[in-house]
Amino acid sequence: MRRLRRYGLVLAFALAAVAAIAATRPLSVQVREGMLRERPSFLGKVTVPVAYGDRLTVLDESAGWTRVRSEKGVEGWIHTSALTEKRVVLKAGDADAAAGASGEELALAGKGFNAEVEQVFRADNPEAQYAWVDRMAAMVVSADEAAAFLAAGDVAPKGGE
Repeated sequence: MRRLRRYGLVLAFALAAVAAIAATRPLSVQVREGMLRERPSFLGKVTVPVAYGDRLTVLDESAGWTRVRSEKGVEGWIHTSALTEKRVVLKAGDADAAAGASGEELALAGKGFNAEVEQVFRADNPEAQYAWVDRMAAMVVSADEAAAFLAAGDVAPKGGE
């Protein structure tokens, strides 16, 4: 019985060690610019931007979000789609840096929308007016403005959404 407890204790320790190592695995940022946020939500306050190729250490994961620590020691949440297990290595003059997608481009591509789809739609619908769509796409709303808008509407978003 004692031996069984000892083996069980050793097994539990080994599993805990493996879980700790897996939880702190490094990932690379695969978008041109990502944002570390205070909470797992696109509405969470941005703590620091991270760039294509930056290495981040995984601390936790929750509903499509990953809590990470940057090489500078800053912790925050970033959407998992902005990360890759591959090591991104950039060299001077390397074209890979320009090939990275923004977080917004990844979100649109995930919905099946990209520049080619837009071009086909415009060609098939020449009467469609894009002036207001283009104008809205150019608008930039800061995190503070978004938070004020939500507060004015008494909206309290949940984390992870």
